[in-house]
Amino acid sequence: MVNVALTGATGFLGLRLLRCLLERHRTLTLLTHSASADTLGRITRFLASTGAPEGLTAELPARVRVVPTDLSRPRMGLSAAFFGELADELDAIWHSAGSINLQGDLASLRRVNVEGTRAVLELAAAGHRRPVVHHVSTAFVAGARREGVVYEDELDDAHDFENSYERSKYEAEVLVHAWARAHHRPVVVLRPSILVTDHPPHPDLPRHPLQVMDQLMGEALRTAGHVGTRHPGPDRPVLRLVGRRYGHLNMMPVEDAATAMVRLSDREPSGRVDTYHVVHDHDVPVSAVTELMERLAPLRARLVDRRPDDVSALEASMDFYPGITPYLSHLRRYDDTRARTVLGPPRSVTRVDVDYLLSGLRPAHPVRPAGTPTGGPH
Repeated sequence: MVNVALTGATGFLGLRLLRCLLERHRTLTLLTHSASADTLGRITRFLASTGAPEGLTAELPARVRVVPTDLSRPRMGLSAAFFGELADELDAIWHSAGSINLQGDLASLRRVNVEGTRAVLELAAAGHRRPVVHHVSTAFVAGARREGVVYEDELDDAHDFENSYERSKYEAEVLVHAWARAHHRPVVVLRPSILVTDHPPHPDLPRHPLQVMDQLMGEALRTAGHVGTRHPGPDRPVLRLVGRRYGHLNMMPVEDAATAMVRLSDREPSGRVDTYHVVHDHDVPVSAVTELMERLAPLRARLVDRRPDDVSALEASMDFYPGITPYLSHLRRYDDTRARTVLGPPRSVTRVDVDYLLSGLRPAHPVRPAGTPTGGPH
């Protein structure tokens, strides 16, 4: 029996990885944050809401072991004896935990994304079974480079980064490479693009990453004094955003990404760092993102070549939340030759369009204009 540990099991991607890993392995060890309450309850609610077989949910307490940890502390906050015992049990470690806060400061993001990775690598080095590490990174370690092709073997900071999140994930990957060289150990690095879903949001489940955009637009509208107004048709406020009309972004359904990642783990590691881009075959046009904005909020989104001189109150409010807007100028694409060779095309047959994205951002009932009372809880 292969003994597998997973960090970030209650996260947006982690819950999907957990379900896929349970299809391959009889038991899992979940290294959860010590402050996380009701881990099994959260997993159970996710499985129930996504149509998992009842048998899987019923078996969960017997198949999953929860180990409370703190990745910011020495030995993950565990006693020396228990840390050693845990390390000696494991054949594989999946590191999915991390912060995706695009507005976060670098120091905070380093504590989670870099030091958390360091803690996982220390656990992997401590065990005599030499477990294979599967490190979930991001395709956005490519940084602020907005054009051209990004290859799976590329890892440098020559183009700087759009935000501190990207830098922290880059630094975590650099740490992984250094560890692999120092210990002569294989590591599998998985770089997904923007992870999305059409599963409606639920208060008990992790937030969709694009829900940040929905939240930021709501905050900007309130700051600019547009709360409670409905602005029909052409009377809606205009939001001018710097971007490229023919720009595009890669968005990968999280369910398909998790499946692809677990399938990639079936391949025997090469003995070094094997990096895979887990991306969709077809990009989403930036114009679809602006249409999504208009369907989420009472505004009209317009792409412009440069920041206007006569900035409106709404546009000035958006300046406080710059995490999303740089990506509206992206034209780059991600080479996935290595992943394609292992998996074969395609990794996902799901069509990611405005309707798909909207389904994952709004509850499963008719969409109401922003600011309209719902008449009750969702």
